[in-house]
Amino acid sequence: MKTISIQQVKSKLKSENCWFEEPHTIPAIFTELNPRPYLDLLFPLITDRSVNRAIVMMGPRRVGKTVMIHHAIKKLIDGGTDPEQICYVSIDHPIYNSLYLDDFLELYMEITEIDYRTNEVYFFFDEIQYLKDWERYLKTIVDRYPYAKCIVSGSAAAALRLKSSESGAGRFTDFLLPPLTFYEYLYLLNKLELVEISEDKGEIELEFKAKDIEELNLNFIDYVNYGGYPEVIFSETIQSDPARFIKNDIIDKVLLRDLPGLYGIQDIQELNYLFTTLAYNTANEISLNEISQGSGIAKNTIGRYIDYLEAAFLVRKLHRIDRNANRFKRANFFKIYLTNPSIRTALFSPATPDDENWGSLVETAIFAQWFHSEGLLNYARWNNGEVDIVDLDTRDQSVRWAVEVKWSNRFFYRPEELKSLISFCHAQNLNEPLVTTISEQGFKMFKNVSIEYRPASLYCFELGYNIITGKLKSEPDTHRFQK
Repeated sequence: MKTISIQQVKSKLKSENCWFEEPHTIPAIFTELNPRPYLDLLFPLITDRSVNRAIVMMGPRRVGKTVMIHHAIKKLIDGGTDPEQICYVSIDHPIYNSLYLDDFLELYMEITEIDYRTNEVYFFFDEIQYLKDWERYLKTIVDRYPYAKCIVSGSAAAALRLKSSESGAGRFTDFLLPPLTFYEYLYLLNKLELVEISEDKGEIELEFKAKDIEELNLNFIDYVNYGGYPEVIFSETIQSDPARFIKNDIIDKVLLRDLPGLYGIQDIQELNYLFTTLAYNTANEISLNEISQGSGIAKNTIGRYIDYLEAAFLVRKLHRIDRNANRFKRANFFKIYLTNPSIRTALFSPATPDDENWGSLVETAIFAQWFHSEGLLNYARWNNGEVDIVDLDTRDQSVRWAVEVKWSNRFFYRPEELKSLISFCHAQNLNEPLVTTISEQGFKMFKNVSIEYRPASLYCFELGYNIITGKLKSEPDTHRFQK
């Protein structure tokens, strides 16, 4: 039986790194696409050699990790890095089945005659989860070869997250690439002119205004239904049948392959039923007892499944606090958010503002902008009231800000109907909560509370813009923005 020769492996490696040869260009399939603005957050980590760490880029399937890698490579070359000092490997190709990470380093040195042990080299390993024990070999490279800067990525996000946290402490830097933010969505569609960003003299904040709020809202509606994945926003074919792309290519692969393979889940039907239930109820409070009674699945099993779905970046769990910002001793109630509202469209059907669940999808879209937040986001609920999103200070658990998500202008004209929010603000000495609307914007004072109103679409845009541009304030009001 014939075996794959080392020369064939080298030929494949050369073909993946076409910039080794003149004219040092990146394949057109990548350069024809505009880079996601998230590249501005990743690239400084790639070029920073003051700390000897590998970068582990993780996130949901189909959010553009491979494309972003090639855009980073182009940016390195455009910035003066010798193209031969950049090596890309797609680990999932069958020709590489018998190789380990250090084998690629040696092959690279044989092809380019550049010694990675004494010269600064960038190694990009894509779909790293296909390599057994990748985290152990990556840790060894970080320890032994400080000139070899490694960036790895993969679609099996749950596996990457688990192994990175277990084995890469102090050696790996995790980078979470989320579905598209609303800011990126408009950027990629060349529609940033819908929002005017200005600086007020003497103020520390940027001011955002919608030039045409009706047009912005129409784009926001499309974003909620189709905006999470770069491929979807440019394809009317996929938008006409999102279930085929999002459900079959993304969700099913996670539920049927990634999670069972990693965690040994036996009952796939149980997991699928639970995820479908959670997706339908995104942004709503969930009761463990209610789900358990309705499905026949044990509560501890449901808890494990939710942990798995979180690790796969399909959902995020929000804990409940009371009016006094205290956690409940028993976490029998919590909120579940899809990390991307278009997942719900794929599972069920596109939504419109007339649908009864539209408010939940707007809330999901806003929460999705906080995909990689390390803060203590919660929701508040007590006998007579609820506040949608509350941020707690990690140091003393005090409330820093609160947001009530509405898709209505009614509360702008009738702030007295915001009884729960006003009550919560009085209890927490919170002076300036935020309430979203359809189109109204401004401030209103009610019972010594200055309520700020912003259109939900504009607020969603602001969050994405400021997270990506690095202008999101860490404290005291992280939903506010500065220059």
